[in-house]
Amino acid sequence: MFRLPSITQNSQPPSIPSAEPTAADQILPINLATALYLSNARPLVIAFAQASVEEAAARLRGAQVLWLPNLNVGASYYRHLGTDQSTNGDVIVDDKTAVGAGGGATFNFALTDAIFRPLADRQELAARRLDLQAARNDALMEVAVAYFYVQQARGTLAGTLDAVAKGEVLVQRITGLAIGLAPPNEVDRAKALLFDLKQQAAVDRGNWRVASARLARLLRLNPGVVVVPLEPPHLQVDMFSPAARVADLVPVGLMNRPELASQRAVVQAAMDRVRQEQFRPFIPNVLVDGAGPGGALNGSVFGGGPDGTSQLYGGRFDMDAGLIWTLNNLGAGNRALVHQRMAQEQTASIAFANMQDQVAQEVVQAHAQLEAAAIQLQNAMTAVKEAAITYRGNLLGISETLAVGDVLRLINRPQEADAALQQLNRAYGIYYVAVNGYNIAQFRLYRALGFPARGVVCDHPVGQVQPVDTSRPPQMAPDCPHLLSQPCP
Repeated sequence: MFRLPSITQNSQPPSIPSAEPTAADQILPINLATALYLSNARPLVIAFAQASVEEAAARLRGAQVLWLPNLNVGASYYRHLGTDQSTNGDVIVDDKTAVGAGGGATFNFALTDAIFRPLADRQELAARRLDLQAARNDALMEVAVAYFYVQQARGTLAGTLDAVAKGEVLVQRITGLAIGLAPPNEVDRAKALLFDLKQQAAVDRGNWRVASARLARLLRLNPGVVVVPLEPPHLQVDMFSPAARVADLVPVGLMNRPELASQRAVVQAAMDRVRQEQFRPFIPNVLVDGAGPGGALNGSVFGGGPDGTSQLYGGRFDMDAGLIWTLNNLGAGNRALVHQRMAQEQTASIAFANMQDQVAQEVVQAHAQLEAAAIQLQNAMTAVKEAAITYRGNLLGISETLAVGDVLRLINRPQEADAALQQLNRAYGIYYVAVNGYNIAQFRLYRALGFPARGVVCDHPVGQVQPVDTSRPPQMAPDCPHLLSQPCP
């Protein structure tokens, strides 16, 4: 089913010169192994997922310490002027002051929360960690796709430049034909074709720069560089056989995909929250406080007296402890909360079922794309071979004549050589599109089956990781601190 990734080269690649950047381009040499290595750390989607993991971990730590008291230190001041009521009920007019300073420990939490919140938050943390793995898998595929589009653009440019070189030779051959063998419009037709090919070469070079900018954005590199892959543009990455049975692949995806495991954890967290609300009316809240402002001071130095003076000071300790059972809104509020949590659990379960269907769909689609890409690649290789043979034959044919009576005629008309060159140029473009499609299909199936990114980044890399310049212009924001510097610990 899955085999160690390997990079191979087609047995019948076009024997044409590689496309090179211009002298004005700022180049960035890089290979596939290095791009995939960077994909496991630098993309912002991974930094975002890592921040979500840290947030969930902080919530879990907070839930785990609900049992611990709050520690308070402070001072209080009380001033009364005017009428008051004595303990026997008489209304009196007095003027008094009280001050205090001290501290203490207070509790005020629901036992239900202390029991069930850590359970739910632990599941949420597990879900976020699985989301981080899914983000790495997504980044791997996105970077691989961007890298192969760079390869496609570079290969297509090489094919067009080869066609331009052949077009220049063709124009010279037709121009040099003896008078009467080819009418003047044949030369004009060949020149028009040559200009079209040069126009296409300009477009292809622009596409190479566009694809480079996309890869640079994903890897957070200098956006102005032109990425120059170290491998030839006809490289193939083989991880899965196109002949694999899709019925064997779908269960692998359902078992491995981190998105499914994450959603399963979300369902479990929702179930814990349902139980939390179901038990809330039967499990008390714990309350321990003192006599200070807001119940904050248990032990203090206390002083007071009449007429705004504090005459007597002494130690004071106050504590009020209790267990409180609460029915919110005569129980109707609790019932509403239970129904709310149950609805959230149902929503999470539906999302899990939908995710299962999506995973199965993605596996089937990726397998179908790989199967079709393999056939297209074989056909494209054959088409290039046949188109090259046809062009060479037609080019030779316009240099040979055949006597028909007293008249010499060309074995092949120049326009047939023009058409053969156009066909060869199209074959080049289709071929590099097919190579790109095959490689992308391999990585889409790898992601669809849920294999971890580190499998082709760290455990079984597709080549030797090379040093690469990751500096960016000073005007751009620095790297996010969450971005990892060592993707393969």
